[in-house]
Amino acid sequence: MLPYLLIPLLPLSGFLIVGLFWPYFRGKGHWITVPLVALSCFLSIRAFMDTLNGPPLHYVVYNWIHSGHFTASISIMIDHLTAAMLVMVTVVSTLVHLYTVGYMKDDSGYDRFFSYISLFTFSMIMLLISDNLLELFFSWEGVGFCSYILIVHWYERRPSWLAANKAFIMNRIGDFGFLLGIFLTYTVFGTLDYSGIFQQIPAHLNDQILPFSAFHSQTSASVITVIALLLFVGAVGKSAQIPLHPWLPDAMEGPTPISALIHAATMVTAGIFMIARLSPIYNASHTALLVVGWTGAVTAFVAATIALTQRDIKKIVAYSTMSQLGYMVMACGVGAYGAGIFHLLTHGFFKALLFLAAGSVIHSLGGEQDIFRMGGLAKYMKLTFVTMLLGSLALSGIPPFAGYYSKDLILTEAFKDGSLGHVFWAIGVTTAILTAFYTFRLIFMVFTGKENFSHDGHHGHAPHESPLVMTIPLMILAVGAVFAGWAGEHFDIIGYLSQSMTVPHFSGTPAISEDSLKLISVIAGVVGIATAFLLYGRPSGVPLALSRTFRPLFELSQNKWYFDEIYDAVFTRPMIFLSFILWREVDKGVIDMVVNGVASSCQSIGSSLRRVQTGQLQNYALVMALGLFGMVSIFLFMK
Repeated sequence: MLPYLLIPLLPLSGFLIVGLFWPYFRGKGHWITVPLVALSCFLSIRAFMDTLNGPPLHYVVYNWIHSGHFTASISIMIDHLTAAMLVMVTVVSTLVHLYTVGYMKDDSGYDRFFSYISLFTFSMIMLLISDNLLELFFSWEGVGFCSYILIVHWYERRPSWLAANKAFIMNRIGDFGFLLGIFLTYTVFGTLDYSGIFQQIPAHLNDQILPFSAFHSQTSASVITVIALLLFVGAVGKSAQIPLHPWLPDAMEGPTPISALIHAATMVTAGIFMIARLSPIYNASHTALLVVGWTGAVTAFVAATIALTQRDIKKIVAYSTMSQLGYMVMACGVGAYGAGIFHLLTHGFFKALLFLAAGSVIHSLGGEQDIFRMGGLAKYMKLTFVTMLLGSLALSGIPPFAGYYSKDLILTEAFKDGSLGHVFWAIGVTTAILTAFYTFRLIFMVFTGKENFSHDGHHGHAPHESPLVMTIPLMILAVGAVFAGWAGEHFDIIGYLSQSMTVPHFSGTPAISEDSLKLISVIAGVVGIATAFLLYGRPSGVPLALSRTFRPLFELSQNKWYFDEIYDAVFTRPMIFLSFILWREVDKGVIDMVVNGVASSCQSIGSSLRRVQTGQLQNYALVMALGLFGMVSIFLFMK
């Protein structure tokens, strides 16, 4: 058990050592955290190999809670799903740690940053290896907390703490639903262990719940459906699905390594992992799968339309992440959990590559993130350009790159799911065209064409290639972007993952062959790239003319479908107004009046009584004499 226990404990040790003693490291904290995370990566690969040749690994570390009939343990469960996820998470985390050495070298919070990303790695690993919903929830909250403290790393900047607050609040909304789902799960099944829940599902398929019984309504729903939807609310928040998505692009205010690690490759995929892990619950509810599928499809399309007009290089990649997460959720909605996780794994490599390459560009230009102030960087940053080009081809689904195998598999599986699956497929293909377009719009505007940047650049010199400590991770991730999909298909990753997930059976055969469906997907990517080249591959006034011709659509995209404005008008401003009224009328008008009134009364009484204490003996004697005279008079009167 010890080697597997060390997988989470090594990053935790790095956090504790550097976090507690960071003043003594003075910019050398990476000598502790990087080797520990790398060793955790090595052990994760070993665990993956062990699952190839043997059964899933399951160890109870210790009994955490025992209260009445309720028990919960801290356990390690490494089945095929967890093993594959562990490899992706620890490999990307190790490369991001290494990249951070170069990217953050001049940062005042250098060692603090390394301790935080080690804590995140620990939390994400614990989320993956948990065998019960309570352990999963605590790790779920752990990665959320790490997301907050890493987004707000530059806490002196107002956009950073605003973005961190936004991420924290929106994830708390999702986690509230998630927690309700856990409570209802325990109420129905009497356990939070995955195995215990899954075994009892057939016995509760016909159980109904009456959410509106207080209104004497006959409306009822399957209790399994309610559980699945409540748990899915948590996934919507964590994986930035509509309507809890606006936090993800704003999270780009954090340092780029965190954008790559947390908000592209790992934390945001926790929602998809949770759905796949709990696939028996979702398979038991057609309604829940329908909601999951539509949420993913709409998110994929909307995010792609927003990315079309954005100027910030990191936010373009962030909206791309949101869109690809939508693909994964859509795959789960049609029961293609293996395809969704396969895309999650390949996406982790090429999206981390795109973020780190974007960070290399930002680092070279002294913090500039506006793609309209770039251009012509290919001759200054050849390695960054080539690696980002490879990641872009993978994202666009061009063979033989990774995205071709995984994203096209999602579209093929969706098409097989009947008439509704055809709708999902059409949305996915349309989104694929948009994805290729905005991805290569970024490539052409950043690396080709006219130079729109200042040549005094970073630290007073022209743009330049990043140091090896930053480019080596780019090259390694580029290998994943090229070969991860091919390796997964030839390794039969779907068959491997299916050993840990229950996949529903769909009858019927598609009217179009799988090869034809893949060809259509590839054509969609090529069309998007060609369109981007025609509009941005050379100087042209067409984009400006199109933005004026279709101004309402352009502004809808540029303003992110006005989600922030709608939420501000519907939720934020009314809550601020209500808070102001409660403060003025209730807090000050009632509570303060009562509290201050009592204090003022006591003060007035005290002031009056204080006059009796004059300190003069003759006054006391006079009062005593008057008191004695009064008592004698009363006595005589009563007689």
